[in-house]
Amino acid sequence: MSTQPVERAAAKINLTLRVVGRRDDGYHTLESLVAFADLADTLTLAPGGATALDISGPFADACGTAADNLVLKAVAALGARVAELKAGRFHLEKKLPVAAGIGGGSADAAAALRLLARLNAFAPDDSRVTAAALAVGADVPVCLASRARIMRGVGEQLSEPLMLTPLPALMVNPGVPLSTQEVFKAFAGRQGSTGDLSEVPAGAGALVEYLKRHPNDLTEPAIACAPVIADVLAALNALTGVRLVRMSGSGPTCFALFASAGDAAAGARRLSAGQRTWWVQPAMLG
Repeated sequence: MSTQPVERAAAKINLTLRVVGRRDDGYHTLESLVAFADLADTLTLAPGGATALDISGPFADACGTAADNLVLKAVAALGARVAELKAGRFHLEKKLPVAAGIGGGSADAAAALRLLARLNAFAPDDSRVTAAALAVGADVPVCLASRARIMRGVGEQLSEPLMLTPLPALMVNPGVPLSTQEVFKAFAGRQGSTGDLSEVPAGAGALVEYLKRHPNDLTEPAIACAPVIADVLAALNALTGVRLVRMSGSGPTCFALFASAGDAAAGARRLSAGQRTWWVQPAMLG
């Protein structure tokens, strides 16, 4: 019996996010320390036949039509660069919230590119794969290897992978999708923070102190678009053992860092009991 190739599409977490400027084409340039969670979607490929995508899982209905999914856009982008690209039927188990600021769609696209690279017998860091990744979306290149890095520009400038100490965390999404474009529109006229990301410490304590000096510039604009984000941040700050609370990406998903996985799990139980409509998941970030 043959086993279909499968890839995990890990949630991308912006530990920091600085808006550096804006290009002539309207895209904002960013600087962000990115980590990945042990929470993920799952993508499977059945090789051969017409290219197609089936979606299941708790957040399948929020994905919209398969034709608009970044998985199929990734296939098209790589197909434009590889003659006679072999593909097949994909199945996406959507476990991560959609439009949530954790790069779920980008991670799915990156997983598709990794599957296609395996099927077509070339390396996942092949220049055609990396070019296709950037063509699909700004967050897709960093999701290809799903390793902690500093990303700059519009996502095309990546540092070497970083070895971060695993960080026990609690991730919370209030169930309100939020458009990145809407958040950047609300950012207009504001100034980004200062302080270049360099010499990222490896130890947990030093890393948390480092993160406190480097915020997420999109937090206030996101709250202006979705005030419930302020409620999420307040709820996380009220938990026992919290070391840092922050929003990821353009929101609305937020996270809290804890000293131990036990504290994070206890926080998840407490928060889930009071907020049954929120997505609340303990995780490890690194």
